[in-house]
Amino acid sequence: MGDTHHGRASRFPFPSFPDRSRVRERLPSAPGFWRSPVRGVRFTAVLGLVLLVGLTLVFVTGLLSYAAYNPDLAAVNDKTPGKGLLGFYLFAWPTGPHWLYRLDQGVHVTGGIVLVPVLLAKLWSVIPRLFALPPVRSVAHALERVSLLLLVGGALFEFVTGLLNIQLEYVFPGSFYPLHFYGAWVFFAGFVAHVGLKLPRAVRVLRSGELRGEVDELTAPAPDAPTISRRGAFAMVGAGSLLLLVTSVGRSFDALRSTALLTPRGVADPGSGPNGFQINKTAASVRVTPADTGERWRLTVHGPAGELTFTREQLLAMDQYSAALPIACVEGWSTSDQWWRGVRLRDLAALAGYPDRPPTVLVESVQRSGPFRKAALRDNQVRDPRSLLALEVNGETLSPDHGFPARIIVPAAPGVLNTKWVTRLTFGEL
Repeated sequence: MGDTHHGRASRFPFPSFPDRSRVRERLPSAPGFWRSPVRGVRFTAVLGLVLLVGLTLVFVTGLLSYAAYNPDLAAVNDKTPGKGLLGFYLFAWPTGPHWLYRLDQGVHVTGGIVLVPVLLAKLWSVIPRLFALPPVRSVAHALERVSLLLLVGGALFEFVTGLLNIQLEYVFPGSFYPLHFYGAWVFFAGFVAHVGLKLPRAVRVLRSGELRGEVDELTAPAPDAPTISRRGAFAMVGAGSLLLLVTSVGRSFDALRSTALLTPRGVADPGSGPNGFQINKTAASVRVTPADTGERWRLTVHGPAGELTFTREQLLAMDQYSAALPIACVEGWSTSDQWWRGVRLRDLAALAGYPDRPPTVLVESVQRSGPFRKAALRDNQVRDPRSLLALEVNGETLSPDHGFPARIIVPAAPGVLNTKWVTRLTFGEL
């Protein structure tokens, strides 16, 4: 029996398992797993400083863009009612210069697009550290890892939702406004913590030449043969950013609009003639019909003087004023200055019972869908002589898609506050 047993064992041996140390060497946590010769502290430090400047600019312009909506003015403007202390900086958005929102949102969106290659390169440069073991070595290291989670997660979330919003692809759950606003503050918390931890060394490395040519914690211990130099890698990242700039910035300039291949409202043909400029929402898309804007249409103006009703012909018979103003939207696209003509909002406020100091106004549209069927404007916006209930543009009657029979146009305001198909103005406390 014993001899037979041993004979079978020799003919059918048990399977052998690879050495555990060799398995560990093939895991992402092993230093030898990452072989690129491009990685290094200096490479990461340069990308980090570019992001420090760029992301700070994008964050600040984003906060200013949010303030331009006057979210603390009225519930209809406030898409983030639970913001609490996060709205500490809000202020009355000015009406001058008239291109202020166009510039701010253009920088915010274009800056975010241009920084995509830099952000991806930065994440690639530090990815070995994400798999380092042990994952937590101390309390300080744990805090650093948490800040990194907020930074990376927040940045990716903000960039993804922002890029989807530019493309008008609302595939994420919930409204873009609160998601992007709260996500920005989550990102900013991680950003500040990360800068506080890493900036001193990054500056020291770049100023003193520390670690130049030496192995550091991001340098591969056994690198592969180089296929590109670090200068070449920087050039590739810069070329990617330049390409995104060239193919997106034109959406804000008529002369370059045909180059804006990556963004809606860029190369799309809005038609010709005086009404031939970019449109965000058509009348059909928000279910505005000819019956809503035809002979039965009336403008109702409400205030201390009571409720007044005007036909379009009566509005045209009033004193008419002109203003050259652009339209700029949250997606980052804008038009050049268009010549608008109509009745000043402050004149309508006077008819409503405010002859001396026009107050805030609630504007209502006949549109049946969309987040800004109602919008509130501040008193400084109503007082500005360039703020109009526009009836014409570029010398011609408004087209249905541009807001016929009447629309709001206010200097330096986001496009959604320039309400189209206006049917009611309520002046006074909101």
